[in-house]
Amino acid sequence: MKLPEKAVTSAGDCVSMSEVRAEIDRIDRALVQLIAERQGYIEAAARIKDRESEVRLEWRIEDVVEKVLAAAEREGLSKRIAEPVWRELIERCIAHEHECWREMRAAHKSKKAS
Repeated sequence: MKLPEKAVTSAGDCVSMSEVRAEIDRIDRALVQLIAERQGYIEAAARIKDRESEVRLEWRIEDVVEKVLAAAEREGLSKRIAEPVWRELIERCIAHEHECWREMRAAHKSKKAS
């Protein structure tokens, strides 16, 4: 994974919308990179978990959200942004993990049958 690009202009130093947009685009590229990395771990979890019932664990969802909200507070990110964004991310990741879990088991069964 390559290192994220450095800001050209800090938020406090922006004087034009083109500067703001350029920095938002830079941040979006970094977020995509990080979310893709997170997805890799979701896929690893699908490979490792023995039972599909282990994919969605309510205690783990709340644990992740709690940690995110603590980090958001430290970083000055609004809880009104952080919580719904992470809850949606978690739901999408769970759906992806379910899909991967099923596909991996189906591929394994078809190899066994061959």
